[in-house]
Amino acid sequence: MELTDNLNIVQFKPLFNPDQLKDKYPLNDQTAHLVAQSRQIIQAVLTNNDGRKLVIAGPCSLHDKAASLEYASKLKDLQSKISDKVLIVMRTYFEKPRTTLGWKGMIYDPYLDGSYDIEKGFLLARDILLEIGKIGLPCATEFLDPIVPQYLADLISWASIGARTTESQIHRQMASGLSMPIGFKNSTDGNLTASVDAIKSASSPHSFMGISRTGEVIIAETKGNKFGHLVMRGGTDCPNYGEEYVAFATVLLKKAKINTGLIIDCSHANSDKNYRKQKIALLDTAEQIKKGAAIISGVMLESFLVEGRQKPAKAETLVYGQSLTDECIGWEETDELIRKFAETLKA
Repeated sequence: MELTDNLNIVQFKPLFNPDQLKDKYPLNDQTAHLVAQSRQIIQAVLTNNDGRKLVIAGPCSLHDKAASLEYASKLKDLQSKISDKVLIVMRTYFEKPRTTLGWKGMIYDPYLDGSYDIEKGFLLARDILLEIGKIGLPCATEFLDPIVPQYLADLISWASIGARTTESQIHRQMASGLSMPIGFKNSTDGNLTASVDAIKSASSPHSFMGISRTGEVIIAETKGNKFGHLVMRGGTDCPNYGEEYVAFATVLLKKAKINTGLIIDCSHANSDKNYRKQKIALLDTAEQIKKGAAIISGVMLESFLVEGRQKPAKAETLVYGQSLTDECIGWEETDELIRKFAETLKA
């Protein structure tokens, strides 16, 4: 008989199931409490039941455990000084959607050499999340592949669905079953409607195919995620962090009967992908909050130890603590901006 399937598959490789990974890197009581507590705080901030605001900050994507943990320690120290006004959640992004080609993140290619050792990527990712939990910081990530949450979601306090996947039915279904608040980014052209539709869809029950913790193919039945919210990241040649855009989003969310706030992403199109412009977006957002824009629940910053970005290369040749993907602000500016944001909230 003539073959009709798997014609473009080179080989299938086995992958451990989620339970096997969790047995190797188990969730401890301290981190479980941190995740549960920080999720509750984020939910309260998003519904204006907590006076604090969120700052979701960290590298565009993680590639180096040592640098990531050093950065986390610095964030934790800063958090201790401003905890009355701000909850800091660290960006721990292990999957990167690509418009065409490029490095897809630590889970897929942890050695940065095209070897695609996904098992090693999962081991590294879970190890890093547990270490950041020990430091005492909640973690944020973007979920791209629908099976990844079964491996890592128990360690995540906030998650996003990206601009390229907000319109995806698969990701809306997945979000409906996730246990943490989910931010839906507006589409790359700046349109907010798809994100509003995604929030409404994810808040409803769904049934879809997936895998269980033991690796079996299953049908997941969800009850809906009531803490979906909008993340405004700008659009094609047009930032959308300004007062007029926030006012428009407020009307749109109210009309859709969505009661959660929104988050301003100071990077991506809101900074024209220029890390030096993140400061402009953050300070503008802080002033809006100061003037009474209660709908704004927080901000996102792409930041790392060293400003700028570098191209993926052999690990030993890389600049320590500098991003491989989007440009990031450096630590000194990160510290300055988050402190200014907190001071504005106090005022």
